[in-house]
Amino acid sequence: MLQLFCGRWVRGLLRFYIELFRGTPFLVQLFLLYYGGPSVGLTLEPMTAGVLGLGLYGSAYFTEAFRSGFQSVPPGHLEAASCLGLTRTQAVLRIQMPQMLVLIVPALTNLIIVLSKETAVLSIVTVPELTFVLTGIGSATFAFVETLLMLCVCYLALVELTSRAGMWAEARIARFMA
Repeated sequence: MLQLFCGRWVRGLLRFYIELFRGTPFLVQLFLLYYGGPSVGLTLEPMTAGVLGLGLYGSAYFTEAFRSGFQSVPPGHLEAASCLGLTRTQAVLRIQMPQMLVLIVPALTNLIIVLSKETAVLSIVTVPELTFVLTGIGSATFAFVETLLMLCVCYLALVELTSRAGMWAEARIARFMA
């Protein structure tokens, strides 16, 4: 939203941030944050580095989804709101946001699914997430195939649950808008 309503310098900084995080692999970003951070005085615990890394990475994608959603609302709708005497804030909250939400729910659902699967990468920096725990169990019991199959089932269930929640939200918002 800042990209649409702020000055040129703010838009430029945001564009740089978005292109940097969308244009580089998450694994490289995580390595730079966790292993490269101490060289510039930033020492983070694995969990903190993981959450911060996922947040920075994901926010670049979410920002683009919201930007495209805002821009997809026809300008005529905002002009009509202005003609009716609505302020810019009222037009955004009452006209642009509801229409935008209907359009971006599928993209947001997809981004949530991608980020939930990216958590597997966090095991590389010893964040105790699902992949890390099940790999540890596989190493202790020498049952690698079984634990990896269980990992696949867990991620599949998570993705399916998220997908169904997204479809429910999409239908609910569309019904509310009708």
